[in-house]
Amino acid sequence: MKKYQVVGIGNAMVDVLARADDGFLDQAGVQKGIMQLIDMDRAVDLYDKIGPAKEISGGSAANTIAGIAHLGGRTAYVGKVKDDQLGAIFAHDLRAQGADYATAMAPRTETAETGRCIVIVTPDGERSMNTYLGVTEFLSPDDIIEDEMAQAEWIYLEGYRFDGPDSQAAFAKAIDACKGAGGRVSITLSDPFCIERHRDAFAVMVRDHVDLLFCNRSEMLSMYQTKDFEDALAKAASQVGIVACTDSGNGVHILSNGKRWHVPAVPTQIVDATGAGDLFAAGFLWGLTAGHDLQTCGKMGNLAASEVISHIGARPEADLTALFAAHGLL
Repeated sequence: MKKYQVVGIGNAMVDVLARADDGFLDQAGVQKGIMQLIDMDRAVDLYDKIGPAKEISGGSAANTIAGIAHLGGRTAYVGKVKDDQLGAIFAHDLRAQGADYATAMAPRTETAETGRCIVIVTPDGERSMNTYLGVTEFLSPDDIIEDEMAQAEWIYLEGYRFDGPDSQAAFAKAIDACKGAGGRVSITLSDPFCIERHRDAFAVMVRDHVDLLFCNRSEMLSMYQTKDFEDALAKAASQVGIVACTDSGNGVHILSNGKRWHVPAVPTQIVDATGAGDLFAAGFLWGLTAGHDLQTCGKMGNLAASEVISHIGARPEADLTALFAAHGLL
């Protein structure tokens, strides 16, 4: 048995969550429902404009790893923070969930700070993310511990991390170490605009290295440059062993080995959509490493996503194991 079921690599961030209406988004120049990269000056300006906020450790892959750890999975995470207040919060919160986290912190002398994502949640539950990457942008191959990757059944790569100058080299090192030891590779496409910035790199990685592809409908259409959802799904399934494509309130489409399953979404009052995809991946990957069939994995993913969108913040507050059991999945 390998030491880890899943090792995640991504942007180590602290989420700053605030509520506002669409009028505020217009006034502040924030595009609704997507992730925008911002610099430190913009981060400070936007922070000054928002109302009361809640700071919670986040980062897409970190949320997924935290969810798997919450379920009792054996996990580790790789992502860079600075030796500052937000960096200490991030490291504590992730380790408190039970995940291993050993990435070296950037020193206090570093000019850039720990990354943060200012998430503005509108009354419809939609989240608009404004991301200052800070030191997490500079994750490099030196931060990848090959033995850690070799000890993983799966590695989980965050598409947002493609924005770093050395990130693709770091991913390549992780993939080689994981696959060289018999592990498998999963990736989340993260965001349509991220795909547009790095489509060629995504295409090569998905085609040549990925065993499990996570995405949502808009990301799938962007990846394969088509408006035909069925065509995009077919193209993805021809390249990847398992495809799990979420479709908001329509549930998830899962394709593998010529078969297809549709798992309906769990009806939920949306309070904050932040982390829905992250926790879907957590439930799905945990189910997969625990030996469940793909349809059950989809149900677990949907339940985990439904829990996280029912409250503010991108990490589970309810007992997911108990939730799975209550729905007859355990």
